[in-house]
Amino acid sequence: MSTDVLETQTRSRRGADTLADKPHKFKKRRAPMTRGERIRLVIAHIGIYLAALIFLAPLVYAFFAALKPNGEMFSMPPRLIGSEMRWGNFAAVFEYGPFVTYIANSFFVAIAGTLVVLFVSTTAGYAFGRLRWKGRDAVFVLFLATLMVPQEVTVIPMFILMQWLGWVDTYQALILPFAFTAFGTFLMRQFFRGIPYELEEAARVDGAGPIRCFLEIILPLAKSAVAVLAVFTFMSFWNSYLWPLIVTVDYDTLGTLPVGLASFSGLTGTRWDLQMAAAIISMIPTTILVIALQKHLVKGISMAGLGGR
Repeated sequence: MSTDVLETQTRSRRGADTLADKPHKFKKRRAPMTRGERIRLVIAHIGIYLAALIFLAPLVYAFFAALKPNGEMFSMPPRLIGSEMRWGNFAAVFEYGPFVTYIANSFFVAIAGTLVVLFVSTTAGYAFGRLRWKGRDAVFVLFLATLMVPQEVTVIPMFILMQWLGWVDTYQALILPFAFTAFGTFLMRQFFRGIPYELEEAARVDGAGPIRCFLEIILPLAKSAVAVLAVFTFMSFWNSYLWPLIVTVDYDTLGTLPVGLASFSGLTGTRWDLQMAAAIISMIPTTILVIALQKHLVKGISMAGLGGR
């Protein structure tokens, strides 16, 4: 082979190596947007900002209302900012009643209830979505039919059951009755069915049983769906008002945060300033949870409905 041919091949290889090392210089450029596309993009952004403003307006008003004097809550004409900014309202909330106890009870009930729901929903979802057993689909349809029953219909029967068990005014009554819901099972089943069966079959060839496949293969792949279920469940327990109000007698000891918010209304009137401040404080944990799990929430919601086989 001649020297010229060798030099040509060497230069070609060097050129290919250079292109491989610097691929960013040769990325395909996106075609410029047309005038119609720009107009649609601007309209879409304006719509998004307006929707965000509409949803945020009540929260902004509640925050500034928490800083107003109580006598200016219903002043006419309405004003967003009062005559003075009373930041001490947030500290006064903890002096008005056993607000710390309400927060602690809500945290305990919400965390314990979320853990129970995650355990039940993931195991039941795996049984309904991955295991094959006689009558599986019929049982799942019956289980799913409980979603059509409103909570208010089951309140009285559940309260009678709590009395029969001796659980009235206990943490068990606050956690267990609504810990077995069909929503979480349905969500996890749909996500599990989207996971390729080949992964589980390969593990079973290596000798793994159903429990090991669930713990080491299926569950790690379902972190996003578990995060979605955890957030929804935590918020459901955290914001629950009707059932804790009915099943709790000693509010100063077992009262949760939504029930405690009603304690700012008494015979002498309602402390709207403190109630607004307490409401803002009650939103902080759920807001932090949603922000922390935002990445998993978006992925889980987008994938949970893509059922497999």
